Formats: sequence, structure tokens, C-alpha cells
Amino acid sequence: MGNPGTFKRGLLLSALSFLGFETYQVISQAAVVHATAKVEEILEQADYLYESGETEKLYQLLAQYKESEDAELLWRLARASRDVAQLSRTSEEEKKLLVYEALEYAKRALEKNESNFAAHKWYAICLSDVGDYEGIKVKIANAYIIKEHFEKAIELNPKDATSIHLMGIWCYTFAEMPWYQRRIAKMLFASPPSSTYEEALVYFHRAEQGKTYLKLHNKKLAALWLTKARDYPAHTEEDKQVRRNRSSL
Repeated sequence: MGNPGTFKRGLLLSALSFLGFETYQVISQAAVVHATAKVEEILEQADYLYESGETEKLYQLLAQYKESEDAELLWRLARASRDVAQLSRTSEEEKKLLVYEALEYAKRALEKNESNFAAHKWYAICLSDVGDYEGIKVKIANAYIIKEHFEKAIELNPKDATSIHLMGIWCYTFAEMPWYQRRIAKMLFASPPSSTYEEALVYFHRAEQGKTYLKLHNKKLAALWLTKARDYPAHTEEDKQVRRNRSSL
């Protein structure tokens, strides 16, 4: 039989190792809880700034966490980058950088969580923005991808009025495409994107019936996308432009 002292020391070391592992687990779990609490705090602050129309402050807040692994932070950063790009005081050069920056954040949000409907929505929106700098061929090619992500966003959250409305805009855009643009599209692609006014109308009716954002008091998005939200104030530069365009109709 072996040395009893050695055996006892082995048991002691095993017990200490186990206790050390348990301590490590407790510390790790506490760190995760703390990190989660911090993210929730940041998201709460970010949503407050968004609702208040503090576009640049929101961007400055979220830009501190651009290396985050959290999809909720990243899609909000994509949205904030895009909103700053839309400001009238943003130069064309800065706008282009911010548009591509927004797309990268939205892409990373999707990579972190493919089940996040907002990540799909903002990836589609940002990809559409980038199309303005990429030329007609890339823009048409991206249209397929944009549609897929709007559809996925709606699948994940059937009550999201914004995604539904934007899907309607996508359909309307391709339904009203002039014949000469269709001809160019057919030269570039065997089956270019297409839709009908009837299909667009279905999505617009769905968005109108939902009015989800009004019930949730999300005034900014209501002003942007729901046609009956005229009584709510516009906060960002893009909101104000939308309001002016509507007033002129």
C-alpha cells in the first residue's frame, strides 16, 4: 500500500482544486451578471437618447462600445451611425464613411445573433444606403438580399410595423420601375427583382393595421413610417424632411 501521507495530501489538493474551480465559477457567473446589467443600463440610456432625438449624443455613447459582442448594442450603433449620416451638417465625405460604418455594425449584429429581428431590419436598411455609392448593378443585386432580410425581420417579429412598411416600399419601388430601367436590369440579371402595386398595398395595410409603435409610444419611428402619426414630433433631420415632404402633398 502507498504512503498514507501522500494519499492524504492528494485528497487535500483535489479538494482545494475543486473549491478553486467552484470559486472560479462563482466569480465568472458574477462577472456575467455584472456585464449583463451594464449592457442593460447602456441600452436603457441609448433608448432614452433615441426617443429624445439626441442623435449625436447617442452616437457618441454607443461608439464607445463598437467592439461589443452584443447584437442589441451593435444594431443600435448601426442605426445611430445612419442617423448622424442623415444630419444636414454632416459633410458628404463623412456621410459616406458613416453609411459604410453603419453597415458594418449591422452585419456584426447579425453575426452575433441571427434571431434578432432588428439586426435583420437595420442590415437591410444600411445595405440599401450603401447601394447609392456602389452603382446600378450592385444596387440591383443587393435588392434581393434586402428583401430577404426584411422578410426575415417580419418573420421574427410579425408586429414590427417598420419592417412591414419598408417591405411595402420595396415592393412599390420595383412595381413602379420605369420600362427602361427594367430593360437595363434584365440585361444585368436573368430575373431582376420585381413586384406589384397590389403586393405593396398588402404590406402597407398590414403596417397601418398594426400601429404597434404608437401603442408602445415609439414616437420617432411612428413619425417616420406610419402615415397617421402626423401629430407626433419629428426629432432627427430625416424625420423633419419626411414631415416637410408630407406637408407639401
